[in-house]
Amino acid sequence: MTVFAVSKELPEALQGLQPAPLWRFFGELSSIPRPSYKEQKVLDWLKLFAEERGLAWSQDAAGNLGHIDMVTEKNADVQHDFEADGIRLVRRDGWVTADGTTLGADNGIGVCAALAVLDSPPSMPLPPLEALFTVDEEVGMTGALRLDPGLLTGRVMLNLDTEDWGDIFIGCAGGGDSALTLDLPLEPLAGAAGGWGARGFRLGGMLGGHSGLEIGEDRANALRLAARATAAGLAAAPGVRLLALSGGDKRNAIPREAGFQLAAPDAGALEAATAAVRAAADAFRLEYGALEMGLALTEEEVGSEARRAGLTPAAADRLLLLLLMLPHGVIKHSHTVPGLVETSSNLASATIKRRTPESLTVELVTCTRSSLDRALEDVRQGIARLGRAAGATVHQDAAYPGWVPEPDAPVVHAAAAAIQGVTGKAPAVKAIHAGLECGIIGQKLPGVQSVSYGPTIRGAHSPDERVEVATVAPFYEATLALLRRLAQAA
Repeated sequence: MTVFAVSKELPEALQGLQPAPLWRFFGELSSIPRPSYKEQKVLDWLKLFAEERGLAWSQDAAGNLGHIDMVTEKNADVQHDFEADGIRLVRRDGWVTADGTTLGADNGIGVCAALAVLDSPPSMPLPPLEALFTVDEEVGMTGALRLDPGLLTGRVMLNLDTEDWGDIFIGCAGGGDSALTLDLPLEPLAGAAGGWGARGFRLGGMLGGHSGLEIGEDRANALRLAARATAAGLAAAPGVRLLALSGGDKRNAIPREAGFQLAAPDAGALEAATAAVRAAADAFRLEYGALEMGLALTEEEVGSEARRAGLTPAAADRLLLLLLMLPHGVIKHSHTVPGLVETSSNLASATIKRRTPESLTVELVTCTRSSLDRALEDVRQGIARLGRAAGATVHQDAAYPGWVPEPDAPVVHAAAAAIQGVTGKAPAVKAIHAGLECGIIGQKLPGVQSVSYGPTIRGAHSPDERVEVATVAPFYEATLALLRRLAQAA
C-alpha cells in the first residue's frame, strides 16, 4: 500500500460547513492528487478507510474499488502539478471552489457522501450497502467498462454524480471518442535563421466547460477559433507558413485555450499575418458578445530553432481541413424530450505528439454523444471518413452505452419522495446529455434499478468548477432519507 500524507486538518474554506463528516472527507480527498489513470493514492486512502472501520473491500482487475478521478484543468497562469499537489480550496459567495484549477467536486462530493454514510453510527437505519468507487471515469469510463460484476450483489444503484440539486436523472447519453493522427511533413524555411520572422499567438480566457452538459450553450471552442485565425493569417500574405497548432486537453471538456505559430519570409508579410489574426480575434469577440467576455488574444516570440521548418502548404491544409470541418456542438435536439440535446460532438484537443526535423505528428480527439446508438455511430463514421480523407490514421474504441429511462422503477419513486420530503417540492425527473456510468453498469447487472442525483455543481471540467454549499446538506439529508425508505422496503 502506498505511503502518502493526507491532510487531516480541515481547510479554512470548509470550516463550519454541514454535514461535517462529508466536508471533512472532502477536505482529506482534496489533499490527494487523483488525475485519471493515477488514482492509486486515493484507492489506498479508501482501503485504509475500510480497514479502520472493519469494512470488507474488494478490488477488481480494472482497479475499481463513485468515480474517484477528476478532470485536471487549470488556468494558464497557475502553477499546479496535478500529480503531486492537492487542490487549494476557496469559499466564495456561498460556493466552494478551487484556486485556479478544477475542484474535483465532480465526483468528489459523491465519494465523500458515500464515505459519510459508511461512517454512520450503528444506530442509523440503513439497508445492506455496497459502495462502488470506479476509476478513470473522466477519460472514457474505462473503470465501469471493465467492472467485474462479481464485485456487487445489490440491484438498486444510487449514482451520486449529477450536478443539479432538486432534479433526479434516470437516463443519459452514450458516447464514444475518435482519435485522428496526422503525420505532417515539414520543410526547411530558406534563410530561417536570418530574414524569416515568426510570431506565436494564443487564444484563451473562454468558458470551456463540460462537453455534454454545456455543449448546448454555444460556448466558444478555442481550438476551432485558433484554426479560423490561423487560416486568416495564412491567407494574409504570400509565403506565410504554419509552424505548429495545438489546444484543448481533456476529451470531455470544451477547449478553453489554443495556440499556434506563424512564420513569414519578411517583416511585411509577418505584420500582415499578425494584423489578420488580430482582426479575427476582434471578430470572435463580436461573434460571442456577452457570452465570452474573457476571450483574449496574446502574442509571444518564437525562438530561432522553432522557426527553422514549417508545415508544407498542403500539410497545413490537411490539418485545418479537420479542425474547421470536424463536427462540434449540437447536432440534433430530441423530438421526445423538450430541450434535451440528443446528439452532439466535441472537438476536444489537438496535441503535438512528436516533432522531428522532417515531420510533425498531431493527434486530434473528438468526443461524440447521443441518446441513440445509431445516431452516435453515424456521426462517428462521418468523423472517420473525414479523417481518412485528410490522410489521418483513425482509432475509435467501442462506444459506451446510454442509460434507458425507467420512470416507473420503485427507486425512482422512492428518490422523488425522499427529495420532496427534504425540499418540500417534487423533483423534476430528467434525462441528461452526458455520460453517466449507470448505463454501462446496468448492462453488467441485469435487473438493476438506478437513479442519479447530486448537489449543484457549476463549471465542471474547468477552473471555474464550484459546488453550491447550500445544496450539499439537503443532498446528504435526502440520501439518508432515501436509504431509510429502502431499508424499510427491504
